[in-house]
Amino acid sequence: MTAPDTATRPLSPDVEQAEAAIVEHYPRLVRLAYLVLPPALGRNRRVLTAHSLVQRALPRGRRDVAAAVQGGVPGQRGGGGDAGYAYVRLRVLRAALEAGVPLTFRALPRRAQLPPALPQVWGLRLFPRSGGAEELALDQWLATLGGPGRAACVLRALERLPEAEVLRVLDEAGVADPAAAVAESGDPAHDALFASPEFDPCVLQARPTDLLRRRRLARAAVAAGAALAVCGALLALPGGGWGADGAAAPPYSRNAAAEQALDPGKLTRAAPTLWRTSSRTDFSAWPARGDRADDTGLLRRALAVWARPGSSVVVSATPATPAGPPMGPAQLLFAGAVDQAVVVLFYDGLRVVRYAEPRTGTTGAALDFARTDGASADTATALVVSRVDGNVRYLTAPWVTGAALRDLLKPGESPAALKLGPDGVTPPVPSPAPGGDCTGWNGLALTGDGATRLITDLGELTPARLTSGAPGAERDVTEAAELGDWSRIACLLPSVRSHGVRTVNAWTYAKQPLPEGDGAATWLCTRAETWQGTADRVQAQFLTPGAPLAAQAARSEGSQACGPREPRVLAGVLWKSRAGQWYVLAAGSAQFASLSVSGGGVNGAAKGNRLAVKAPAGAQVDLSGHLTDGTKAGSLR
Repeated sequence: MTAPDTATRPLSPDVEQAEAAIVEHYPRLVRLAYLVLPPALGRNRRVLTAHSLVQRALPRGRRDVAAAVQGGVPGQRGGGGDAGYAYVRLRVLRAALEAGVPLTFRALPRRAQLPPALPQVWGLRLFPRSGGAEELALDQWLATLGGPGRAACVLRALERLPEAEVLRVLDEAGVADPAAAVAESGDPAHDALFASPEFDPCVLQARPTDLLRRRRLARAAVAAGAALAVCGALLALPGGGWGADGAAAPPYSRNAAAEQALDPGKLTRAAPTLWRTSSRTDFSAWPARGDRADDTGLLRRALAVWARPGSSVVVSATPATPAGPPMGPAQLLFAGAVDQAVVVLFYDGLRVVRYAEPRTGTTGAALDFARTDGASADTATALVVSRVDGNVRYLTAPWVTGAALRDLLKPGESPAALKLGPDGVTPPVPSPAPGGDCTGWNGLALTGDGATRLITDLGELTPARLTSGAPGAERDVTEAAELGDWSRIACLLPSVRSHGVRTVNAWTYAKQPLPEGDGAATWLCTRAETWQGTADRVQAQFLTPGAPLAAQAARSEGSQACGPREPRVLAGVLWKSRAGQWYVLAAGSAQFASLSVSGGGVNGAAKGNRLAVKAPAGAQVDLSGHLTDGTKAGSLR
């Protein structure tokens, strides 16, 4: 092993020279640090610390190197690489001597006295290969020396420096008595042993750490982490059980508009009498009601969950309703305790949003979205505020002065009056059953603003308004005949549940004498219009004398038939008379001038908007007609 040439002519190394010296002489520098470090550290920590000291010997910049050289770094003879080596060797020697100084409470620890940050090896113990008896004796003797003595041995034995140069380097490294260190450094006859593999920290052996102890520590760490997570969650929950943001997920973005939308103080609150003078009589005219309308904590949780619902939040939305965060400060409609939940209702101009959390506890939160764009006084009469155990409560509009419960299947019975609460909330009323036997269908008659409007629950946040009349001339269901028609078709309403329905209109578009004197049949068309306006559902119903319920003759989704844009409809059925004869019966609205049927062994035509032709059982036919202007039109399908 040949030592770099060092002598007396000054030369200023830079960072590149220092790095080159570390890379070129890395094994030698690490061996030097390993021998100078105190053996009490243990062989594994000495190895890692030696590598760390050498890697940290690189100066921070050119100025640091130049300043250090001017301050007394030994001069060099030869190339700039030797100057760089002398400089980093001095830095490694100083750090190794500092690492051997015991820690005390009287002074702050130096970096070299602390365990190395890098390199780190997990799960393995590293140490140099073992040498012979002479190397073992030398290592035991080195352990009896102090740091300066070991440094003097290394400079003489590894670096091959003369005694005068050793004294000067030790002085530069900060040794208080270099002469005593040189005197302590021992017999040069054993210097060759310093090159032994026993002291080479770059050629290492690996062994596992204590496996049982490591397993116990891992289990303890997992248990401590779980306990810390539970404690953190508990500390985040105040006395009421909910954190600042309730069941909301962590925030993922920050911007001014989003912050305003989540600020309860920015919520819009309509004046209590705004609906009397407002040009728009929809949800924007509703005042903020409820006994928790001023609960800032509740409103903050509701807005936070709306913006970023967590995994525990149950989210639902009517078709074509975006379920995203508010675009700006929303309007508060209601905040209060209803049944077993605390409910908040918001309106943002496009949607009504319902947030619900339990009165007690921290589990379970719900978020419901419903489109309400284009609402009017007729369709903004109520919102579902609670639905529990088959019962539903409504929050009525501020212009509603009275409410009554009506069973649509019993048109002759008077509706049962309901007492509204001070905030406009109705008592719990049975909700129509979504399936099974249709033995009753409840509707709510709401009186106010000069009209009585009939609504029913179709399983959504917004109830559907029920009307009667020809397309473009719909009216509220109040007359006995209109109530009678609805009693025969109400049980067909489950087919339009949960489709975002705004209104359902029933229209008696034709009456037809039945063949063989079996009475007169009624043809009805019901059109369920949705808030999105593109998925309206149309049905044609056929009602015979004495039948309790109407039969569905045809249905279509997205059709303009039976509506203001296309106020006509044509449908047909295969009907059996009392005598057992089958007929194809068809009827169209008043716009039809003639009807025709063909196929399935049937061929017939009739002037006017009604047709009756004998047919075999199970016949499949094509039905069409011509309008009064001569245009051909097909049947509803």
